[in-house]
Amino acid sequence: MNPYLDIAFRSLAVYVFMLIAIRLTGKKELSQLNTIDVVLILLISNAVQNAMVGNNTSLLGGLAAAAVLFTLNYLLKKITFKNKKIRDFVFQHPEILIHNGKLNFEKLSHLGITDEEIKEAMREHGVEHYKDVKLAMFEVDGNISIISGNNNLKQTHFKRKKLHKTLGGLN
Repeated sequence: MNPYLDIAFRSLAVYVFMLIAIRLTGKKELSQLNTIDVVLILLISNAVQNAMVGNNTSLLGGLAAAAVLFTLNYLLKKITFKNKKIRDFVFQHPEILIHNGKLNFEKLSHLGITDEEIKEAMREHGVEHYKDVKLAMFEVDGNISIISGNNNLKQTHFKRKKLHKTLGGLN
């Protein structure tokens, strides 16, 4: 087999594996990486390098693997734009944390969002009491958006600072 075709197939397999692994572990907060996540990403990138290029450590081998990854990423974006089922699998959706002043304790627990974090988000949005929250959403990028019933309140952006989950407990 052509060594560059071998690299292409290996890169495809690693790309698909990584995409599925990240999706299945429910890593929603990629914009909110903590130290453990950064270490994991660095180690994974090192671990899968040889799986993609095999014994070919040449410049062309590395460029071939990179070209395949960029092409796959481009194609996946195009496919997810056109296909709702694939888009729903690849991308997660915002979650409702509070609706009309009522907390969704099951969702908060499932996402590992503490009472202190939701209260901090409310304060950031100028809301004092749960009953004043019309809608609180956990966005796919790890942010908590809050809409109050008061039109005069300034809306701000709250980013979670810490994740209170272990690697094995990601949703």
